[in-house]
Amino acid sequence: MTATTEQTQPQSAPTVLIVGAGPTGLTLAYELARRDVSFRLIEASPGPQRGSRGKGIQPRTLEVFEDLGIVDRVLANGRMAMPIRSTDPDGQVTLGGGAPEALSNRPDIPYTASLITPEWRIEETLRLRLAELGGAVEFGTALERFEQSDEAVTAYVIANGTAETITARWLVGSDGGHSIVRKQSGITFEGETLDEVRMLVADVEVDGLDRDAWHMWRHHDGSASLAPLPSTDVFQFQASITAGQNAELSLENMQAILNQRSGRTDIRLHEPEWSTLWRANIRLVDRYREGRVFLAGDAAHIHSPAGGQGMNTGIQDAHNLGWKLAAVANGTASPTLLDSYGAERRPVASGVLELSNARLTQAMQQKGISTRRDASTIQLNVGYRGSVLARDDRDDTASLRAGDRAPDATGLTTPHGERRLFELTRGGLFTLLAFGNAPALEASPLDAPLVEFRTLRVVSHLTGPDDIIDTEGYLASAYGASDSTLVLIRPDGYVGLISDAGDISDVSRYLSALG
Repeated sequence: MTATTEQTQPQSAPTVLIVGAGPTGLTLAYELARRDVSFRLIEASPGPQRGSRGKGIQPRTLEVFEDLGIVDRVLANGRMAMPIRSTDPDGQVTLGGGAPEALSNRPDIPYTASLITPEWRIEETLRLRLAELGGAVEFGTALERFEQSDEAVTAYVIANGTAETITARWLVGSDGGHSIVRKQSGITFEGETLDEVRMLVADVEVDGLDRDAWHMWRHHDGSASLAPLPSTDVFQFQASITAGQNAELSLENMQAILNQRSGRTDIRLHEPEWSTLWRANIRLVDRYREGRVFLAGDAAHIHSPAGGQGMNTGIQDAHNLGWKLAAVANGTASPTLLDSYGAERRPVASGVLELSNARLTQAMQQKGISTRRDASTIQLNVGYRGSVLARDDRDDTASLRAGDRAPDATGLTTPHGERRLFELTRGGLFTLLAFGNAPALEASPLDAPLVEFRTLRVVSHLTGPDDIIDTEGYLASAYGASDSTLVLIRPDGYVGLISDAGDISDVSRYLSALG
C-alpha cells in the first residue's frame, strides 16, 4: 500500500470543485472559466482517457459547441451524416444514415444530422479550449471523501500519492456511472442492470473494408458493425453478446464473431488499441442535488448507447448548470436559481432513458440498429416549458413558447455584414431580441438588473451597432414575432421570456428576479 502524506492546500480555495474530467466536467469547467469563476477540475485517471467510447454528437450539442467556440474544431475531426450500410443474413443491403429530410434547408436549424467522432477527440478539443483560458485538468487526483456544511464543501483527495484538502463553495460530480460523489452524497441511483444485454466494443485497424460508410451486419446470433472513426486510422467494432456467447476481449474472438455474422473472411481485424465489454445499465438519480453537491452526466443518468444520447445529455447538463453556478457565484442571481437545474434536467434525462430503452429493444429485435435517422434523437426538441424560468403571454397554440430551444435564423443583415442569429448570441450572455417598435430595456422605469445581457434590435434600417435587419423574414417567422415582440434568450440558448405585448417591464422583472 502506498503511503500518503498530509499536505496543506497549495492553491486558494476554488468556488467550484469538479470531480471527473470527461466531456461533462470539461464543459462545466469551460463554462465557469469564461465567466471568471474559480474552479479545480480533478480526474482520478493518470492521463487522458483512451478509446472512442461514445462517438455520436447530436445537432443540439453541436449548437452548444458553437456557443463554446469549438464547433469548427469538432467538425474538422468528424463526419456529418455518415452513411450506414446494413447487410441482412440473405445478403440484402440497406442504405441509410442521411439527415432527416424534414430538417433539410431549415434556416432555424444549422446542424441537421449527427456527427461521428471519437469521444477522446471531444475531450481533447475541450481541454485545448479550457487551456486558452488558463484552465487545466489535474490528472492523477482522486476524491476520497467529502463533507459539507451550509457554507462549503470540504473534499479530501489523493493527488499522485499526496493527501490534500480542498474547500469549495460547491462540488459537482461528473465522475461517471460509478460516481463516488453520488454514492457519498446519499443520492439514490434508481434502475436496473441487464446482465443479459452486453456488447463488445473495440477500436481496431481493419484491412479489406472501405471507410466510406458505417458497415453493419445482421445475423440470427446477433449483430456486428464496423464504423470508421474520422481523424483516425481505426474503426469502432461493436458486437452484441447474449447469454452463452463468448464475451472475451481477444482479437481471435472478435474476428470469429465478425466472420460469422458478416459471412465474410476477407475483412481482417488488427489487435485492438482499446476494448471493453459493455453491460446495459439503465439508471437515473432521484435528485440532481444534495445541499451544495450536484451531479451531472453519467453520474446522474446511464442508459443504452442506442440513439447516441449519453454524452450529449451530459454536455447539456453542464451547459445548463454552468451559467447558473456562475450567476450565483458572481452575485447576480439568488441561490434559489440553482434549484432550477435538477427541475429542468431530470425530466430531460428521464425522456432520454425512455428513448434509448425503446431504441435498445428495437435493436435487439432487429439484430442491429436502424439505418434510418429521424428527429427523435437529435435533441432539438429538448426544452423546459413549465420551468420557473419560462414566462410568456402566449397560449398553447403557439409553436414557440418560453422554455423552448431558441431557434437560429439565417440572412440577418448587421453593420458587420450578413450573419446567423447564433453567431450574434453566442458567448454565454442573456440576449434580448426587440422586434420593430418594442422598447429597449434601458427605457424601463425599473431598476436596471444586475444580470449582464445584450440587446439586438430587429429594425428596417440600420442606425446602431446592435441593429439587425431580418432580410428574409426568417427570424420573425421562427419566433412568431410581431412588430412589438420581445424575446429574452437565456445564456444556454433557451427562450426565457416572450412578450408579444412588448412589455419591457416584464423583461426587467424577469432579470431582476434572478437576483
